[in-house]
Amino acid sequence: MTLRMYADGKQWPLQGVQVRLGHSRIYAEDCAACETREGMLDRIDVEISLIGDLSDSQRERLMQIADHCPVHRTLLGEIQIRMSLSEPGASTDKQLRQDAQETSA
Repeated sequence: MTLRMYADGKQWPLQGVQVRLGHSRIYAEDCAACETREGMLDRIDVEISLIGDLSDSQRERLMQIADHCPVHRTLLGEIQIRMSLSEPGASTDKQLRQDAQETSA
């Protein structure tokens, strides 16, 4: 979606984008670019196909933009997952938003 919006804004001939993802677990010691040195790390391999009559510089720029999409940034950042048990129907989206606001305040 990020690539589509950028290409449309530039009026580039991007006809479509195909993304293939792979997930694996690797030993931290096998990752030269990683800060973590012990244990296992999650690795996500991303293969992007840009469909359309794009120049090499347009393709390169779109790959740079892909590096800055919101999902990519979220996965690279620190992620905290909070889980709780509730009765079915007891928690509403409004309550979840309130809880999130109280946590960030």
